[in-house]
Amino acid sequence: MRQFDFMSKRRAAFIVSIVLTIVAIGALVIHGLNLGLDFTGGTLVEVKYQAAPALESVRQTLEAAGYKDVSVQTFGASNEILVRLQQSFEAGIGNDIVAHLQATGDSVNLIRAEFVGAQVGDQLRDQSGLGMLLALAVVMVYVAFRFQYKFALGALISLGHDVIILLGIFALFGLDFDLTVLAAVLAVIGYSLNDTIIVYDRIRENIRKSRTDDMPSIFNDAINATLSRTLSTSGTTLLVLLALYFLGGDMIHNFAIALIIGVVAGTFSSIYVAAALLLVVGLKRVDLIPPPKEQFEDGAP
Repeated sequence: MRQFDFMSKRRAAFIVSIVLTIVAIGALVIHGLNLGLDFTGGTLVEVKYQAAPALESVRQTLEAAGYKDVSVQTFGASNEILVRLQQSFEAGIGNDIVAHLQATGDSVNLIRAEFVGAQVGDQLRDQSGLGMLLALAVVMVYVAFRFQYKFALGALISLGHDVIILLGIFALFGLDFDLTVLAAVLAVIGYSLNDTIIVYDRIRENIRKSRTDDMPSIFNDAINATLSRTLSTSGTTLLVLLALYFLGGDMIHNFAIALIIGVVAGTFSSIYVAAALLLVVGLKRVDLIPPPKEQFEDGAP
């Protein structure tokens, strides 16, 4: 199998990662996340058409009627539509929406209209944020215990890199961030960590078997040895996620986008962030292989 010299490109990869991270942080600061009803609260209206409508047409009709921040997606069948409005619930709002939709000549029936409380959203947001921080802390302790603290530092920065880029893309393009996307973020942490641990395990094994101190060469051998597994796993995962994106419907649209971004970022970071950072923090053979004790003549201590 062809051997790729990944470490010789690490400086260019660092530049790409730094630029993407700065852009992502800038987007989060300037635009912020477009939080869905799960976090902000608002009105939810479910309607049923006689025939499947064009979602963009439904959205334009409601925006023309004066409704702002409208989210329109299929719910179950293609003719069942879920309308989300980031505004307080008002009596008769469901009938008003149906009336506007019927004005276009379509046959529309109201299924339900209800309010999603923001208080629940605040609680979910706080608990999910704490859960993510706790997960990162446990990851760092686990990697430091299993490998060495320099590995833990690389793994933590790698995971933070993936999460920040994922959140930054959602902020930059104004994509809805709801509980399904939060679940995808947590899944990305697990996926990226799994990939990183596999690369780290092979790096540690190669360092212990090798008789050289050429760390870039050892890292290249380790990454090339796991490359086929990484590409196979990432490739098959992306095939499933693309199927979900194109065929899964609007309910899991952003979920699939988040995982696609996460898989690509996680595969990149396991090589050029997690592994390459070990060179930056100065990992050496002595960190994993203690120097042999000095031998003295005549058995003297």
